[in-house]
Amino acid sequence: MTNHYQSQLIDFLRTKLAISSDSLKMAIRFTESSLGSLPMVLWQYGLIDLNELDQVFDWIDNKENYEISSI
Repeated sequence: MTNHYQSQLIDFLRTKLAISSDSLKMAIRFTESSLGSLPMVLWQYGLIDLNELDQVFDWIDNKENYEISSI
C-alpha cells in the first residue's frame, strides 16, 4: 500500500468511522509486524464491527476503481 493511499485510508477511518489515533497507531504496528491488512487488524481487535469493515472494503473498492478509471 502506498503512503498516499494509506494516508487516505487512515483519514477515512478517522473521519467516517471515528477511530482514535491511538487505536490506528496500534493497528498499524500490528499490521507491519504481521503483514496483515489494516482493515482486518482493526476488525480482529474489535476496533471496528462487521458493518464498518464492509464500509472500509467498499471505500477501498471505490478508491481502486476510481484510480484505475483515471489512468
